[in-house]
Amino acid sequence: MSEMIDISTPVAPGVTPRWPGSPELQFVPTLRLADGDPADDTTLRMNIHTGTHIDAPSHFVPGAPTVEQIPLGRLVGPCRVVSFEGLTTITAAALEAAAIPEGTTRLLCKTDNEARWASPEFDEGFVGFSVDAAEWVVARGIGLVGVDYLSVQPYHESDDVHRVLLGARTVVVEGLRLGAVQPGAYTLVCLPLKLQGVEGAPARAILLPDGALGA
Repeated sequence: MSEMIDISTPVAPGVTPRWPGSPELQFVPTLRLADGDPADDTTLRMNIHTGTHIDAPSHFVPGAPTVEQIPLGRLVGPCRVVSFEGLTTITAAALEAAAIPEGTTRLLCKTDNEARWASPEFDEGFVGFSVDAAEWVVARGIGLVGVDYLSVQPYHESDDVHRVLLGARTVVVEGLRLGAVQPGAYTLVCLPLKLQGVEGAPARAILLPDGALGA
């Protein structure tokens, strides 16, 4: 389907930025055809919050649902891509000014973060949500919010942004690539690995023209 837009970030050693303190991303060869083995086989070592990934409520809320318990219907369906380029923080006032259509249930936020993916080094200055922006999202019943770097909250801020969103069971998708995406209406397909009992998982995310998969 030529209309698909891949909004996932590539995952590879030396290419993908990682959160400070996270283990180094590694592809570890275990079998190689070139060495006379019967097949190529590789072990992947990385934090589950690497690249494009989903935060489940249990990431910050004790006893809350883990990633495999997120209803798939929350992860597939109509979404809105909104530009917040030029801002250093997405605030409630910025969300209000964006004239996001009433009834929007999945919101993807395009910022100046796209340029930060050019370097494998983590950039502490990335754009994220303020606490009042998280509260705005929850108050309007938006069930999924996506951002274009490795966290929904600015690096030097408290965890309250996560706690507000995940406490309301809002799905958080982090690490999106939206630089080539025009603002507007799309259908989102964002499916995490079915990891059992943990607080997040890597995901592949794509956009389709609005209405391509129905409501």
